[in-house]
Amino acid sequence: MMKLWKTMMTGLVAILAVLVMSPEWARSVERAEAEETARLLAKLFSAGRMVIDQNQALIDDSHRGDKGFTPEVFEQQLIQEFRKQTGIDVSRIQNTPVSITVPPLARELLPAFVVASKEVIRDAQVVINQRGIGYKNFIPATYGSQAAARFSKQSHVRLKQTTLQPRNPKNEPDEYEASVLKWLSGRPRAEAYVSELTEEGRTLRVVMPIYYVRDCLKCHGEPKGDLDISGYPKEGAREGDLAGAITVTTPLNLR
Repeated sequence: MMKLWKTMMTGLVAILAVLVMSPEWARSVERAEAEETARLLAKLFSAGRMVIDQNQALIDDSHRGDKGFTPEVFEQQLIQEFRKQTGIDVSRIQNTPVSITVPPLARELLPAFVVASKEVIRDAQVVINQRGIGYKNFIPATYGSQAAARFSKQSHVRLKQTTLQPRNPKNEPDEYEASVLKWLSGRPRAEAYVSELTEEGRTLRVVMPIYYVRDCLKCHGEPKGDLDISGYPKEGAREGDLAGAITVTTPLNLR
């Protein structure tokens, strides 16, 4: 009996070893980690855009010089907004146990995005605090472009904001993004996202929708065609309409 038990245990260990070491199993685990991290990054990116939107009137106040909207103030509001959306406190993420909802890659990349975002706010202080000028062109999309570029340069993950009607040519969707946006635009607002493996499975791309909130409608709402404060024609959007998407592209490297 003891010999049989040892044989069974040896066989079980061998099977587990094959599963753990198999490329298919490892790749599926890695994809799951990268996909959840990409989802959280997109959420954090969106939260940053929302913080700028919530402070737009302050940023564009022509009567005030020092607005007090420092990188540290932005950071606290970003952390608070992200925590409200996800329940995750980025400021304490290093002490958060690794889990399905907080994978190791997220513990590395989320704080890095916060740092990149703070650097964008730091560099924009001269513009933000300029007295005598209202509209300063430091809006959610501007922050988004700069934060994405800075973060993408500093990490192996590429971030992009895109929409079917881009005001900035850099945000033009590629063929795949355009097809996803068209598919999403015909569906009710949801927390769904779309992911695909590219480059023969070496790269994961996640496209997460973002939707217009009330503050966005000052520039993107009704009446359609009227010029907003920046001089662009309004899109005639309504609260809850699809605004665009955030694309997160992550290389997959088997450990």
